[in-house]
Amino acid sequence: MDLNTITDVLRRPPDRPGSVWRDGDAWLAGGTWLFSEQQPHLRRLVDLTTLGWDTLVPSESGLEIGATCTIRELYAFAPPDDWIAGPLFATSCEAFLASFKVWNSATVGGNICMSLPAGPMITMTVALEATYTLWAADGSERTVDAADFVTGNHENVLAPGEVLRRIDIPAGALHKRHTHRRFTLTHLGRSTLFMIGTQTPGTGDLLLTITAGTTRPIRLAFDAAADADTVQHRIDAIPANHWFDDPNGAPGHRRHLAKHYAEEIRSELAAGDRR
Repeated sequence: MDLNTITDVLRRPPDRPGSVWRDGDAWLAGGTWLFSEQQPHLRRLVDLTTLGWDTLVPSESGLEIGATCTIRELYAFAPPDDWIAGPLFATSCEAFLASFKVWNSATVGGNICMSLPAGPMITMTVALEATYTLWAADGSERTVDAADFVTGNHENVLAPGEVLRRIDIPAGALHKRHTHRRFTLTHLGRSTLFMIGTQTPGTGDLLLTITAGTTRPIRLAFDAAADADTVQHRIDAIPANHWFDDPNGAPGHRRHLAKHYAEEIRSELAAGDRR
């Protein structure tokens, strides 16, 4: 869609792009949502793709993902063999309601900053215990837990002029066993519910992440082998206003699915199986 209110595109911003931020600006990365509908409040686009941020940097400490890494690049990434949670990268990319053309343009950081309930990069990074590095307009930076970044439907902790620079996934999370469940109304539809469970090998712990069915990501941690009643009770304790309501599912339906899938995930990881 043509954005007829845009009067300027800053194609070569400074290394710290927040220093040039002004009212009416928008960060431009993939632009797959930005150009999908009218943006009458915008006057200028600041192109982040020209800054040359590294896309995927694996190391002994984990994986660093540049915010402008495309979904296609993440999907093509071959993780080390001992990162047994590595298949979640491809699983999460496949959860996009998007064509290959969108995959070639859409970015990991863009999907996170859109902060929609069904954002699969949010699901992935919360489940893998990631942290986000944010650059402020004054040149300072801060680190936030992925689970705390999204605060509601299309809402997050970013301040004006602040930009998501990178996502860091710790090696400990990448060495965990995992399984997932996802429900959609149609085969290639938007997620009604997307859940991931991870477990440290040789232990009975469980980290259960619930997204798409809730207005913000919910991460439930169990330090020891949890029984079915304990897990169900924790889901029952999720506030009613946290369950999302849209044409893809009513809150009651999504809560029912979460309880059903939670038991499948708990039982599968307890039995020693892994997908």
